[in-house]
Amino acid sequence: MLKMRLQRVGRVHEPSFRLVLTDSKNSSKSGRFNEILGSYDPRKHVDSLNTDRIKYWLSQGASPTDTVYNLLVRHKIVVGRKINVSAKSKKTPVIKEIKEDVMIEPVVPVVVEETV
Repeated sequence: MLKMRLQRVGRVHEPSFRLVLTDSKNSSKSGRFNEILGSYDPRKHVDSLNTDRIKYWLSQGASPTDTVYNLLVRHKIVVGRKINVSAKSKKTPVIKEIKEDVMIEPVVPVVVEETV
């Protein structure tokens, strides 16, 4: 399965990213990619994307990562809403299940009438 993902390039404390097309089994740091589709510099807010090739690979079934999808939405290459990336990284709390074999009696409210 082909994926569009960001590959970090640049010096220490000066990140810039390549938008690459790679197989999903390859890691982003392996350096093995099929095609460079653009670049993204978050510090200078400079993006250069090859929209024709991105649209071609999307039509061929390549799936972008969530961050790349948000980048494509911002440049209006893909129509849709942005994905909340920070919410996916938070862990969901573990909910303890109640055992069904334990019988829990329902609580019946008691009505007290006052006599005067």
